[in-house]
Amino acid sequence: MTPSPAGLIITRCTALTHDDQERVGFVRDAAIVVRDGVVDSVTSSAQAEELPAAERVDARGQIALPGLVNCHTHAPMVALRGVAEDLPTEEWFNDVVWPIESNLTGRHVELGARLACAEMIRGGVTCFADHYFSMDAVAAVVEECGIRAHLGQAYFSSQGPQGREESLEFALRHRGAAGGRITTALAPHAPYTVDDTDLAATASLAREHGLPVHLHASENRDQAETSLARHGVTPIEVLRRTGILDTDVLIAHGSGILDRDLPLLASAAGRTAVATAPRGYLKFAWPTTTPVRALHDIGIPVGLATDGAASNNSLDVWESMALTALIQKSTTGDPRWLTSRQALHHASLQSARAVGLGDVVGSIAPGRRADIILVDLTGPHTQPVHDLAATLVHSARSSDVRTTIVDGRVLMRDRELLTIDVGAVVRELGERMPALLDRSHGRRIQDYKT
Repeated sequence: MTPSPAGLIITRCTALTHDDQERVGFVRDAAIVVRDGVVDSVTSSAQAEELPAAERVDARGQIALPGLVNCHTHAPMVALRGVAEDLPTEEWFNDVVWPIESNLTGRHVELGARLACAEMIRGGVTCFADHYFSMDAVAAVVEECGIRAHLGQAYFSSQGPQGREESLEFALRHRGAAGGRITTALAPHAPYTVDDTDLAATASLAREHGLPVHLHASENRDQAETSLARHGVTPIEVLRRTGILDTDVLIAHGSGILDRDLPLLASAAGRTAVATAPRGYLKFAWPTTTPVRALHDIGIPVGLATDGAASNNSLDVWESMALTALIQKSTTGDPRWLTSRQALHHASLQSARAVGLGDVVGSIAPGRRADIILVDLTGPHTQPVHDLAATLVHSARSSDVRTTIVDGRVLMRDRELLTIDVGAVVRELGERMPALLDRSHGRRIQDYKT
């Protein structure tokens, strides 16, 4: 019997795979057969030659990788890229970012999300975890442009019970939307802007409705030390006593995680993960980075992230992968940690696990959703290739991504975006920029006082 046509077959590529010990490897001259948005098989190009397919992609000379996951960002903040430069964290928030964000409209959020999704798709990101305001607009953009996303409506205690209720309503309304490409979370902003009562209520709602929690915590060492001085507990200890660590929780940044916090994270009842966005920590001159090795040693997955473009200037997860590897070598004093293959593991399976999709994406294997990117290594900056993993991590760039596929749908082919009109977005965003950037009103959405 002739098999029914596959939706997509990618041929003549080198495919990154994981063995049963989750070690990264590469299969040469591979073909990836996709049916109904799912990887059906990884076989040889010769065996796929005669298979019928609705669409074929000749990836000769290219590397097929699982799509990158941006484990923590604020996509609409691309509209603020470059407006708050060379400032300490407190001034960055209080004098620039939070006054500007008091001007945000749903249209600003939509345009920013659209531009961010274009940037991420072009950089090989197939899924992002977002935590922001007016998130209905972000969900609509995700639905339209074809990317995958893990979304939460952020809130502060200063909003009263309404903020928490709106976060729950958003999570329930959009859970499983966009054909399953959208997953959701409750999104309290941070322990320094959300009080213990609200955090405990959030934990209760998360357990009741089977929702994860995505929040900032122990972002930097100053936050941890200030919390200890004022309250006698670290931000991670706050998460423990309020029940947040009894839920599935994604902690953004964690560069202030202390040794005393590690046993609490290791014994957490829920699935706990940390997202690291190293470029922003360097820009803010924070004295420490996410303790990736210590978290690895207690079994906590660390996913790669960019944070928002207001602090990072970029949504380039490829850069986050390289920086994470380099900074870990520097901070641990060990050139063997992280290796290139370990960095690729963080960029694939660990990042998928961090956003609760470890059984859905993160590897190119039968049964996984077909979130795949094709990377061209023929440029002079990536030749010759002596160690493929090292070339990918330390020589390749996000601009080497040629094709981006989500759920078996091609969103970018040969560097051409197929689902977003960037020019139209940039034009309208430019027209709306003066009103967005106006700080003469003297308002701010919150005060940064850690």
